[in-house]
Amino acid sequence: MVLILGRRLNRGDGRAQESPVTKRKVFEMDPKSLSGHEFFDFSSGSSHAESILQIFNEFRDSRLFTDVIICVEGREFPCHRAVLSACSSYFRAMFCNDHRESREMLVEINGIFAEAMDCFLQYVYTGKVKITTENVQYLFETSSLFQISVLRDACAKFLEEQLDPCNCLGIQRFADTHSLKTLFTKCRNFALQNFEDVAQHEEFLELGKDELIDYICSDELVISKEEMVFEAVMRWVYRAVDLRRSVLQELLTHVRLPLLHPNYFVQTVEVDQLIQNSPECYQLLHEARRYHVLGNEMMSPRTRPRRSTGYSEVIVVVGGCERVGGFNLPYTECYDPMTGEWKSLAKLPEFTKSEYAVCALRNDILVSGGRINSRDVWIYNSQLNIWIRVASLNKGRWRHKMAVLLGKVYVVGGYDGQNRLSSVECYDSFSNRWTEVASLKEAVSSPAVTSCVGKLFVIGGGPDDNTCSDKVQSYDPDSNSWLLRATIPIAKRCITAVSLNNLIYVAGGLTKAIYCYDPVEDYWMHVQNTFSRQENCGMSVCNGKIYILGGRRENGEATDTILCYDPATSIITGVAAMPRPVSYHGCVTIHRYNEKSFKL
Repeated sequence: MVLILGRRLNRGDGRAQESPVTKRKVFEMDPKSLSGHEFFDFSSGSSHAESILQIFNEFRDSRLFTDVIICVEGREFPCHRAVLSACSSYFRAMFCNDHRESREMLVEINGIFAEAMDCFLQYVYTGKVKITTENVQYLFETSSLFQISVLRDACAKFLEEQLDPCNCLGIQRFADTHSLKTLFTKCRNFALQNFEDVAQHEEFLELGKDELIDYICSDELVISKEEMVFEAVMRWVYRAVDLRRSVLQELLTHVRLPLLHPNYFVQTVEVDQLIQNSPECYQLLHEARRYHVLGNEMMSPRTRPRRSTGYSEVIVVVGGCERVGGFNLPYTECYDPMTGEWKSLAKLPEFTKSEYAVCALRNDILVSGGRINSRDVWIYNSQLNIWIRVASLNKGRWRHKMAVLLGKVYVVGGYDGQNRLSSVECYDSFSNRWTEVASLKEAVSSPAVTSCVGKLFVIGGGPDDNTCSDKVQSYDPDSNSWLLRATIPIAKRCITAVSLNNLIYVAGGLTKAIYCYDPVEDYWMHVQNTFSRQENCGMSVCNGKIYILGGRRENGEATDTILCYDPATSIITGVAAMPRPVSYHGCVTIHRYNEKSFKL
């Protein structure tokens, strides 16, 4: 049989017209072998491309058909324009856009190494190249110049696999220079996790000031103790002391000096000659000394423990009621905003009391008073996780508040079942004794109380059953006297206050708002709205932000919401839920050791 390829063309008169092709015999085939397909797609796969590329590489070695010579550092590389243009948009633009190089036989390229060009051409002509620690930097820069992204990414991946405490900072700087965000992040995380080892190497001492600060200011820095950060900073400064002594204070601002062991602080930090001769550092030393005496009453970015040390700032919720008229809950639970985890602590003794006051003293927690006319005072030892009874109040009370000022605890106002109280008592933990101090100018219950800029502030509250106060009463411990300050814009009871960065923040009282008071300038301002109206909520400062926990809504029902207000951005967000709805509870922040070791 004769196989005819092509088709007959019909004339207008209906007779078939044969094309010249149809007249040709191509070859004979057995009709049984025909499968019905008119064509067959054949491909030899990648082997064809590889063999062609191999031949081109042999042509290059033999200088066959080469039409351009690339000159680098005086070394000549005969090449094929077509091959270079097919691989690189850089060469395509050079040879195809009527540039001078498109007509010249010799093209000189500056800014790269001949060895790197040799490796680059090996990749272009074979698709393979050996990347080593010696050539990776130059090969990366060459592939970047010639816009070979696959080779560039391979070099970056190779660098990721070479990270070591002795080179991670250099690779990070290289990644930053070439805008390799993924590699930069991996280098930074590696250095954060291995900071103690990294700080021992030469690259660390060559960091710029801002690069060093980026590490030592991080909460994610993994260290066994804060002393390691201090020693690393001082090594860096002493490496070029004449040039770097001027930035010592700026660097120490990011070292958490208050968290150094007191003995180390006295025996190592305070006696350092460079620090002693830097008056601008004195304020930082003073802050650390005060923290060693006052504990968590002193709050600053330098008093927040780094997570890797095993310690974290947590909010402890003490007791509270689930519903109006309900029994007080015995629970003492801590919340870590960084992890969102809740953990149970030792239960509160004699939990049947309600409307007591709670505050943190150093790293322990005090609970005083409660319905009805209780004089009891308990202290929670955070190291031992136990409650201990201490000296009783001179006068029983509930609906009062407590705050810590200069290492002493003040119990303020309240109710004794018949009258609002103006009496104020002060507790000295060293002598375990309560003493009377000057009374309030106006007796109130359920006010907001906090300390700020060395004074005690009592805000709002209820002078009687039917009215609310807008007064702000300020206590000066030096003169043992009270003054009236600028009134709060709203007259409310059942409100809560905290101090942060020398400002006082107030929420609650069914106001649906957060107000801020500047005690130095003596003025109030509205800073943000909350999502709902609530009173008798908990409020505490943790990790530089303000948390509002639980509270009672307008219908009298307790809520389990947690709000977070960031004064730096003035943004308020709902972040989590409490284990149960609760109001009339106490909220304080302490440092707590986590048994699990921290991993980034």
